[in-house]
Amino acid sequence: MVLGKNSRGEGRKLSNYCSTVSIAVFVAFCLVGVWIIMSTIVPIQNSVIQVSETISDVKDVQSDSKQFEERSGDIPEESTKGDTQTLKPQSDSFAENQNEQKEIGEVSDNMANENQEVVRESSDEKNDFEKDPGNSAEENDKMRNVKPSTDEKEQEKESDGTLNSDSAETETLNGQNHNDELRGSMGTLDEKESDKSANDNKLGTEKSMDKVTQQDEIVNETEEETAKINTHSETTQISGESNTDSHENSQASKEDFIANTQSETLIETSAENGTWSTQATESQHEKESQTSTVSIDSSRYDWKLCNTTTGSEYIPCLDNWYAIRRLHSISHYEHRERHCPDEATTCLVSLPEGYRSPIRWPKSREMIWYKNAPHTKLVEDKGHQNWVKDAGEYLTFPGGGTQFKHGALHYIEFIQKSLPKIAWGKRSRVILDVGCGVASFGGYLFEKDVLTMSFAPKDVHEAQVQFALERGIPATVGVMGSIRLPYPGSVFDLVHCARCRVPWHIEGGRLLLELNRVLRPGGYFVWSATPVYQKDPESVEIWKAMGEITVSMCWDLVVIAKDKLNGVAAAIYRKPTDNECYNNRIKNEPPMCNESDDPNTSWNVSLQACMHKVPIDASERGSIWPEQWPLRLEKPPYWINSQAGVYGRAAAVEFTADYKHWKNVLFHSYLNGMGINWSSVRNVMDMRAVYGGFAAALRTLKVNVWVMNVVPIDSPDTLPIIYERGLFGIYHDWCESFNTYPRSYDLLHADSILSALKKKCNIVAVIAEVDRILRPEGYFVVRDNAETIGEIESMAKSLHWDIRLTYSKDGEGLLCIQKTFWRPTKVETVASAFA
Repeated sequence: MVLGKNSRGEGRKLSNYCSTVSIAVFVAFCLVGVWIIMSTIVPIQNSVIQVSETISDVKDVQSDSKQFEERSGDIPEESTKGDTQTLKPQSDSFAENQNEQKEIGEVSDNMANENQEVVRESSDEKNDFEKDPGNSAEENDKMRNVKPSTDEKEQEKESDGTLNSDSAETETLNGQNHNDELRGSMGTLDEKESDKSANDNKLGTEKSMDKVTQQDEIVNETEEETAKINTHSETTQISGESNTDSHENSQASKEDFIANTQSETLIETSAENGTWSTQATESQHEKESQTSTVSIDSSRYDWKLCNTTTGSEYIPCLDNWYAIRRLHSISHYEHRERHCPDEATTCLVSLPEGYRSPIRWPKSREMIWYKNAPHTKLVEDKGHQNWVKDAGEYLTFPGGGTQFKHGALHYIEFIQKSLPKIAWGKRSRVILDVGCGVASFGGYLFEKDVLTMSFAPKDVHEAQVQFALERGIPATVGVMGSIRLPYPGSVFDLVHCARCRVPWHIEGGRLLLELNRVLRPGGYFVWSATPVYQKDPESVEIWKAMGEITVSMCWDLVVIAKDKLNGVAAAIYRKPTDNECYNNRIKNEPPMCNESDDPNTSWNVSLQACMHKVPIDASERGSIWPEQWPLRLEKPPYWINSQAGVYGRAAAVEFTADYKHWKNVLFHSYLNGMGINWSSVRNVMDMRAVYGGFAAALRTLKVNVWVMNVVPIDSPDTLPIIYERGLFGIYHDWCESFNTYPRSYDLLHADSILSALKKKCNIVAVIAEVDRILRPEGYFVVRDNAETIGEIESMAKSLHWDIRLTYSKDGEGLLCIQKTFWRPTKVETVASAFA
């Protein structure tokens, strides 16, 4: 019995033991299963977790992000090199981002600068998180083939719908979210936000911000913002391995990069021109757009060198000898004007033998490499006037000219003393130099803070404009002929002609009337020429004719001054500021232009022998002289206060937002984060300038460059605004060649333009033109949609260019490329370019 009893007891114990083991095993398997399931769905679950359950997580992630910022400084010198058309999973880009981390130290100047960046980037990262966290979550969900939750979509809608709220103003600190600033939140911009950011930066330099304080500030954000931040932060937690922190840091770097370089790439397609006219709709003789049919597959595209008469100095629209030979007349210098080939060229221009990187500014003003522009005719013809001299491997420029052989600086001072009201660098900021020669006048006016648009034809004075550009002085190839100059009306503060070889007195002053069009009311015309001071019969006749014409144009002859050192004299005229003289003329000669004639329309428009009335209404452009420089750079022009801007908001608000945006982008990314050696950059072109904010920001940040602001002919005509703020620019059709010599610019900036050009031009020809304009070792910065970025990157690789940085996110991207010295070996003959 006892044994039986014990057996039953032991049986029960054994049964209990087996049950316990079974349960334990079952629980263990359950735990393993839960762990496996959780490891796969945590990112999704966390994306919709409640705010009250995630504040601590936010603090942890944000702390990690802050630590990353302290290490990273600004954008790495070479961010990523890979496929920009589709976003990589974060794990795939980990090794890539490790390289970014290493390069950060290489571009950092010193630890003090890094510390200054910490607070600024902290704010930037926060703005990036706040800017569009819904999109970030959606993007990562797509990578996992998971649709975003309904809550996330609602958060995105709420974010888009609250742009004018107080929180939206906080979200647009420093103009980070440029799309929102220009589309929806222009009216909410507050100068105090920028001041706050600046003060924060200073504070970060003087005191290291306490991370605990930063975390507390994050916790105190609104629940919606915290949920968004958590959604974003969870996307950085894909990997659970030991490399997670570095992985998060790399992603944070990219997120911060996009926040700082966000462009209005989508605005271009949705912008409404409203009252803004375009050159394309107003101008005559417009050609039909070309459709791109050339493959841009880098593995199949076969680049070739252009075989032309002009060789390494080929300018397609000026060297079209096929068209020039068929001109009916050249009496108005038609052979010096633009005659573009019917089909844009896609070949590449060769390099001169022995070409090397240009000498850097300011030394380049005095000397250039001879082999970069191997011409000596001007040395022979103008050497005695100190234009240019041959110094072996160099060409040197003593600073002289036909009317100022003893140097441009003395001549500039002579003009100022002759008429102090000219006030170089204050009242007179943007001027036009006609027949500029080697542009020494404009080159030395930089010392007076004056910006000079110099131009001269491609004529017997070989390479004069090429010399100017090689020296780092602004200049374009152009002529006073049968077509209007490619500038708006009433934009130049002063026009200068020193023996410029233009017959102002013939045909009723037809060419002088074109100067009248571009000269600002109250502006001055400085004419330094032999008819002013010589008494030979020809000079006397010309002077008499000029007197009659200028009187009929109501120009006042303010002063005739003699320069004893150079043995010359200059006559200075002033354009009227009202219409009284026009109304009181006995003869209506030259006639007033029809009211339908727009003085701003100039692209391919024939010269009109007439004068436009002076605007007198206080709200019209030209009725009031601009603010003195440099105040005019940052202050919106008075005449845009009542206008709608390009993007549909108030023009003055857009002007300010655009300026803030580009200052932000340059400071955070362009200046230190893209591998650009700015000490080698002097000549810059903005291919789509809009308000000129990019150029203005470069000026504000003391970058020693000048910028040619281009307003495409099919874009809203904002070029008058650019001139009003003390900058300059030109109209152009990017389906055609630009009027400049090859290798003219150190950096080309293409913001949201190439995607539009693909629809109307041969994009391969556009890139070939970029290659022609850009110097070897020069930079091409492209901001556009991801598809276009991918195409341009592919073409750049086929050109053997170096990819300095490439990035794309949410359908938009950024690309920085550096041109190399590579040239193809195959040759393509351009039939139209043989004389």
